[in-house]
Amino acid sequence: MMKNTLKKITSVLTAAVLTASLAACSSTAATSSAASGASQASSQSGKSYKIGVIQYAPHPSLDNCYKGFQAGLEEAGLKDGSNLTIDFQNAQGDTSNSDLIAKNMVSKKYDLIMGIATPSAMSAFSAAKSTQIPVVFTAVSDPVAAGIVKTLEKPGTNCTGSSDVLPLEEQIKMIRAFLPNAKKIGILYTTSEPNSVSQLKTFKEIAPKYNFEVVDVGVTSASEVAAGAQSLVSKGIDCINNFTDNNVVNNLSSVLKAANSKKIPVFGSEEEQVKNGCLASQGIDYVALGKETGKMAAKILKGEAKASDTPVYIVKNFAPIYNKSVMKTLGLTLPSAYSGATAVGK
Repeated sequence: MMKNTLKKITSVLTAAVLTASLAACSSTAATSSAASGASQASSQSGKSYKIGVIQYAPHPSLDNCYKGFQAGLEEAGLKDGSNLTIDFQNAQGDTSNSDLIAKNMVSKKYDLIMGIATPSAMSAFSAAKSTQIPVVFTAVSDPVAAGIVKTLEKPGTNCTGSSDVLPLEEQIKMIRAFLPNAKKIGILYTTSEPNSVSQLKTFKEIAPKYNFEVVDVGVTSASEVAAGAQSLVSKGIDCINNFTDNNVVNNLSSVLKAANSKKIPVFGSEEEQVKNGCLASQGIDYVALGKETGKMAAKILKGEAKASDTPVYIVKNFAPIYNKSVMKTLGLTLPSAYSGATAVGK
């Protein structure tokens, strides 16, 4: 009898030990699983990205776009050298360089590629269009004409960004105010830049409303800018108006040299051109434009938005700016309508 009782006690104790052991194993597994989940969540929240940036040419407007782009990314919590690696490259105004850089970035399977200015945006789009790599752009005046988006409202491609479309009518009004007796506006543009071609078309449509004739000269490369500018000033023009033409702006000194030799005013398309010798402009804040693009890129990288569904951001704010020293050299006075314009120069 005692023997049977001892067996029963032993059996109960063994069962209790086994139950406790299983419970402990279950608790350990649950803890391990929770730790693994926490670790995975931590890994997700600490994700880092690699992106490529192609700037078409080294001039101040595009430099400002890149500064703004970095600021926009940082505002969204992505900082180069921390949770972000940026491969920044400058194509030096050469489209073939831009194309090669874009192809190399795609081959490295970057998380996103950014193109600053129309030619580099087109390079990035072309290289990445058959991949899953999203492309963003800035300083592209007409992305539809460039063929990188289907519409501004819904790009419908792996590409979106910000547009620096110019307030051309406001620019023509400004020219008329500074030069009340002028008849001919000269335009130097690059025939292969879609934004310049579309801007010229629109400019020609508006100009007659203000009694202007447009005289244009097309160039195909940087080496033709100086000769093109000389040709333009020989055609009896009263002034020159610049677009956001990357080739022309990157060689602005050649345009100014030709114009200054005949005391012909040059109107720029943004602030940096005025600082560098143009008379006046309805200025675009390119740092602000780049910043909007940086915030857009951050959302795409984090999976909060798709490039194909993200509307192109259109620059909204313009402000008149003029160069006091250039105005004085040309013997002109500030029109009363622009008394509040920002002055640069001495």
